[in-house]
Amino acid sequence: MLHEFTLSRGRAMINFTMKYCDTKQKLLSSYGFKKVVEAFVRKLKTDDFIIYSHYIEAFKTEEDLVEALIEAFKLLTVFNTEEVIAVDNKYAIFFDDKDLFLEVTELLFKFWKKLERYSIVRNKRLGEGLQNVRFIQANDMFNELILSTGRRIQETVNGYEQRVNRQATAGANASLTLNDVKWNCPIEYKGLTNIPFISTVVIQPPFVSYTKKNTRDGIFHEHNQNPLSNIILNEDDWFVYPAKVGSMLTFVYFHKDFMVHGVGLANLFELAKENEYIGKKPDIIYVFGYPDGVEEKRTFYYKDKKNDILIGYANYCDDIDYFGYMKKMLLTLHNVKQIEQNRLPIHGAMVNIVLKNGKESNIIIMGDSGAGKSESLEAFRTLNENYIRHMRVIFDDMGFLQKEEDGTIKGYGTEIGAFVRIDDLDPMYAYEQLDRGIYTNPDRVNARVTIPISTYEVIMKGYEVDIMLYANNYEDTDKKILFYDDLGKAIQVFEDGARKAKGTTTETGLVKSYFANPFGPVQERAETEVLVRQYFQDMQNNGVKIGEMHTSLAIDGKAKNGPREAAEELFSLINDAD
Repeated sequence: MLHEFTLSRGRAMINFTMKYCDTKQKLLSSYGFKKVVEAFVRKLKTDDFIIYSHYIEAFKTEEDLVEALIEAFKLLTVFNTEEVIAVDNKYAIFFDDKDLFLEVTELLFKFWKKLERYSIVRNKRLGEGLQNVRFIQANDMFNELILSTGRRIQETVNGYEQRVNRQATAGANASLTLNDVKWNCPIEYKGLTNIPFISTVVIQPPFVSYTKKNTRDGIFHEHNQNPLSNIILNEDDWFVYPAKVGSMLTFVYFHKDFMVHGVGLANLFELAKENEYIGKKPDIIYVFGYPDGVEEKRTFYYKDKKNDILIGYANYCDDIDYFGYMKKMLLTLHNVKQIEQNRLPIHGAMVNIVLKNGKESNIIIMGDSGAGKSESLEAFRTLNENYIRHMRVIFDDMGFLQKEEDGTIKGYGTEIGAFVRIDDLDPMYAYEQLDRGIYTNPDRVNARVTIPISTYEVIMKGYEVDIMLYANNYEDTDKKILFYDDLGKAIQVFEDGARKAKGTTTETGLVKSYFANPFGPVQERAETEVLVRQYFQDMQNNGVKIGEMHTSLAIDGKAKNGPREAAEELFSLINDAD
């Protein structure tokens, strides 16, 4: 990012490397503040025309109004209102009706607060910046500067000090440090080499964002041409998040206009260390938000067999402005890679549970979106006091099975976090995430929160599978857990992937998806069918219990109690097992 400040699509980008404001005068004189006031005045014209017309009548043009507001704010940090008027009588209109001016000041602050705000430090760049100052401390100081400046202006106009102060997050919602990195880049991808890598992420919760879309549609298909050949990304518009998606090193390039999705990765996938990617070639590259001139959505992947890199692609359009397009493409790419390496991707949740009587079990609950995977984990959490001594989440959406050298089947995770529906969480648990969650469209259908739930060391340790269950969300039965002796019947249930859609995608009614996983197995079905039979046979030979768990999540009135009842029955079965 070469500019000191940019503002587009409701997102403000503050480049501390180019310019860091540490005084009120620097802040109010900055290019960034002027851009914010300009945008605010334009919004005032459409949303509060009475206020706008009152001031524009005096100053004639928006440009003059912007300049007058900025100069008035600067003077109010030093002088009282009478002294400001003495400097220039044109400012008198602001103080003839002090209440109106204070309302404008408050509206400006609310306008700023509604923006997604990001601060950036790019190392190894010269400028009036912050490279050598502690990053977190610098963000805290910037936050305090904005608050103190606003209070000073308000108190000067009022003529007295405020007695109640609220320490809001007025600086950046999220902050990034960037490094220029040399990686083992094939010639086809030279146009990506100037983009800086994210090395540190600081998130100021609660982080609430609103996106253009609130559901994901369709599946990602393989493309027969490399979409990245000969493209050149502008370093002022792009960032790289070096992610560890399961065991796959992944470079995620995202456009700054989709910043919330890039930052959201920090709560979902492990941020790789510099020594894990400097001079290395990634397993996966995903370019998210490339403006290719095509208006309709284009999301697909390409197998670069020459360089052994799997390529993901999503073009710049409003339709991809939903975190599901970031997360699910990455999981699709991961799963295709795992299938190539004879590992079986699992769309579901896996937990390691130790009951109070000391019995331990590793449980996988498999199912497509809305089947009840995350809700079952939530039910496990709420039953913690009655049954569980310890619970460890291995994966909460996508994992994979691997056959070890000793013949055992172990489960591994892909994510350190979860992207879950707020509606399906216990309200108390959802509120408990305020200090670390990234909330998306919280007042709309399919409201989501992205939260960290595990560590990379835990998800990649490998846990031997004891119980393998398919999450049935559309049937309500008295017996919630059903195990199969007939392996063929079990495979049929798992491969049918039936569920009643819950509104997490654009699907409706009872739908099916091969192996409940449209993120790899559907695309690579022939290869997956072979793996399914191999792994299920091996699991049966190893004594793994295979069956169904009736979560009843899509049954009216059962969204909360269904997963809980199934969890209670499962715990009783584990508890009574020899």
